[in-house]
Amino acid sequence: MASRSALFTEEKFKQFHNIDRNLYTILVLKLFRDPLESMQVLALWLWLERVGFKNVVKKMLSLPYILINELADESVTCLELISGTHFSLPSEQTDMPLIQSFIEKEISVQFFHQNRDAAARDVTKAVNEVCLPAFDDIMQKAMQRDFAQNSADHSHVVLPSQPSSSSLFPSSLSINQQPLQRNEATPPHDRTMFVTFSKGYPVQESEVRQFFKITFGARIESVQMQEVQPYEQSLFARIVFHSPATIEAILNGMSKAKFTINGKHVWVRKYVPRRTRSFLPPMLWQPAIAPFGG
Repeated sequence: MASRSALFTEEKFKQFHNIDRNLYTILVLKLFRDPLESMQVLALWLWLERVGFKNVVKKMLSLPYILINELADESVTCLELISGTHFSLPSEQTDMPLIQSFIEKEISVQFFHQNRDAAARDVTKAVNEVCLPAFDDIMQKAMQRDFAQNSADHSHVVLPSQPSSSSLFPSSLSINQQPLQRNEATPPHDRTMFVTFSKGYPVQESEVRQFFKITFGARIESVQMQEVQPYEQSLFARIVFHSPATIEAILNGMSKAKFTINGKHVWVRKYVPRRTRSFLPPMLWQPAIAPFGG
């Protein structure tokens, strides 16, 4: 009878956190994000709700997957600020334009830095008391999938064959033609940059194209603005260039850069495909052992 009661309680607990479970499912099963890091991200969002930012999770469920993914990336930066991974005060490199646009109340990186002690304590508590018991079955599915995928990747290693001289130097191509051929063969995601706009300051596709063409001489293959209703503003865009070298020139060695297009701030960084996201350092994952960031 006791075990039956415990099972009933567990089911009720999961039902109560159904919206949170739906968002966690998107993070780990649809976006292929790290299951443990995603628990920390969702715990951060639950903490924001607790301190007065209403319906963060519910509103996020209505967003397109790519925007949820980018918000999760910015939230990882916030977690690093809370945990002390960033040892200096935030700068433009730790701006979080999407979170600032998404949350209706005023919020900044300084907010996370100044409240890092309380946030670290409450995020740890949310992970241990909410996320672990509410998401354990979803996490298990994601970890089993990742294990299966890693096993499959390691079992299909194909050694390259020895190239012949004719394949190294095709007679139909001149030396000057070969670099262009290599750039065009680069996968689109390696030539894509992600651009974020500030809410309330709409930027048009024509402005984006003109800015990067005039400022950097960029050859643009395509610009994909966020699809919105006629009266709404696009908050992000993806730009595919003809050459990955263009992105290197724009970022100039930085992971993120900030520009002004016709008086409106935009943030740019290299687009990162779902399966190659970087994860929080292992030291930040310490549920039921020590406080977050300890």
